[in-house]
Amino acid sequence: MLYIIATGQAGFDVTAGFASNGYGEHSPGGYSLTAALVTEIVMTFMFLMIILGATDKRAPQGFAPIAIGLGLTLIHLISIPVTNTSVNPARSTGVAIFQGDWAVSQLWLFWIAPIVGAILAGVVYRWFANDEQT
Repeated sequence: MLYIIATGQAGFDVTAGFASNGYGEHSPGGYSLTAALVTEIVMTFMFLMIILGATDKRAPQGFAPIAIGLGLTLIHLISIPVTNTSVNPARSTGVAIFQGDWAVSQLWLFWIAPIVGAILAGVVYRWFANDEQT
């Protein structure tokens, strides 16, 4: 569906990136591999911390979607200039397949970083949670 919408613009070129995640010359702001890796790990970590906290049985019921949605919005505002924001390997894979060239070769980072960030968030959240929660 997104492809159909995007191709409705005159001069649209899928090989130009199609909002693919990237680093180096393919970063919207020209950020390095290291900057992209740290950004994606930290942003995924923060996103998972928000999700875990908002859905914790001790959190007020019914507010999780607000916290998660606003958190994801902030994460995108911070990291779109760095990598076009991943924090989700499926999102990165979809557009990389459409782009096909450099996006596929850089895709490894947008799988590894979110997995590392998520694992770290799980460990840290469990560490911060009290014994009755875990």
